[in-house]
Amino acid sequence: MIDKLDFLLALARERHFGRAAEACGVTQPTLSAGVKQLEDTMGVLLVNRGSRFLGFTPEGERVLDWARRIVGDTRAMREEIGALRRGELSGHLRIAVIPTALGMVAALTTPFRARHPDVRFTILSRTSIQILSALENLEIDAGVSYLDNEPLGRVRTVPLYEERYCLVTAASSPLGDRTQVTWAEVGKIPLCLLTRDMQNRRIIDGLLRGAGVDDPSPTLESNSMILLFSHIRTGQWASVMPALSVETLGLSDAVRAIPIVEPDAAHMIGLVVPERQTMSPVAAALVAEALRVAPGLQKR
Repeated sequence: MIDKLDFLLALARERHFGRAAEACGVTQPTLSAGVKQLEDTMGVLLVNRGSRFLGFTPEGERVLDWARRIVGDTRAMREEIGALRRGELSGHLRIAVIPTALGMVAALTTPFRARHPDVRFTILSRTSIQILSALENLEIDAGVSYLDNEPLGRVRTVPLYEERYCLVTAASSPLGDRTQVTWAEVGKIPLCLLTRDMQNRRIIDGLLRGAGVDDPSPTLESNSMILLFSHIRTGQWASVMPALSVETLGLSDAVRAIPIVEPDAAHMIGLVVPERQTMSPVAAALVAEALRVAPGLQKR
């Protein structure tokens, strides 16, 4: 039964029979037959089919919700029994992180690995929306994302630090000698920013509009913080970035990070894990580590 539920989860992720079968390592007929067996067992149609996948029926959506819980709990059970048998924590921890928080992840993973050296990591850069989807579909074990700006759904959260914003610009630029600048002043200069699918960009656009900027349109946009920073370091570009990201990337003498005020905006970044009665051992250990490191991050 569990493998059939895995088929359903793969279909929810991929929205395509062929890709779902490939993700599960089976043929498409095998996956289709497995879904059909589930339907026969439940006595209802779960998937709308034509020449292609057309979505889940209302009954299918409910079964999918149960499948996520059952498969998640089964994986957690297997991990816990394995850890008990070995006497130590091991396994694979998959974490997705918003781009603006990538620089701080080492503050979480490094002490975690010191306590649990047999755990290996995969860390992915994802938007906040992608993180929530991946958590729901059991593609990742945890995420690092915004906690207080857009709806999160059914997750458990551990606040880590507040994201505050600064203008990163050449010291020789018109605003480069200031000790602080306002959002209205920032809105008057050409900027390079993250793309609009990023929650950080939606936050910045909102702050600029609140300061009277009708159409915050950057001269360059990218989904990569490294690319933005490489342009800033030429001295010819400016951006709005979280202070902690700038601290992690490092500044040259020619570039300054200037706090932005009026308003002095801040948004909470934290760990998010599925809201489940029983967490997997590696996820539970990650939550415990986050609770340990959070006070230090909040002082930065």
